Amino acid sequence: MIEAALELFAERGYHGTTVPAVMEKASIGAGSLYRLFESKEALVNAVFRDAKRRLEVALRDGLRIDGEPRALFDELWARLAAFAKAEPVAFRFLELQDHTPYLDGASRQQEIAVLAPIALGCMDLQRRGVFRQDVAADVIIAFVWGAFVGLVKAARLGYLKLGQAQIDAARDACWRAFAIEERKEPWKRRKR
Repeated sequence: MIEAALELFAERGYHGTTVPAVMEKASIGAGSLYRLFESKEALVNAVFRDAKRRLEVALRDGLRIDGEPRALFDELWARLAAFAKAEPVAFRFLELQDHTPYLDGASRQQEIAVLAPIALGCMDLQRRGVFRQDVAADVIIAFVWGAFVGLVKAARLGYLKLGQAQIDAARDACWRAFAIEERKEPWKRRKR
């Protein structure tokens, strides 16, 4: 039932998905659905929490956070790419829709459980002088997250062919946007 609802919510959005459509797709009756979920809102929250937990596992299981910052950034980006490829429906549902109007407290807590460690890691990179400090950590996260979601959406809509080279180039561009590194400026001539 959760998978059937996930597919419909990802394809049609919350408002475009009806409970009868979920029942039909899952091949269940109203009694079965309403014994588990009292409303469409309760169902979409269960779907959200399930998909968000899967994303959290994909991003964090076995992740070593004590490594070199660039390697950690690259690893998180690779894990996000792997999740989007392995779970395209869950990724589309989670990241290409506005869930705020119907999320309950448990779903909001699940969202925080995924984002909080990333935000703390970003702030730590700022504190250590790896990332720029003139941009708030939540802005950095939104920028990087939005860049990745935009890539996946553009590929899904057929606007670009998304291969490993494009994924890596976007990752590198996101890193360079916020990392404090000596920038080589070949257009400037050095005085001797």
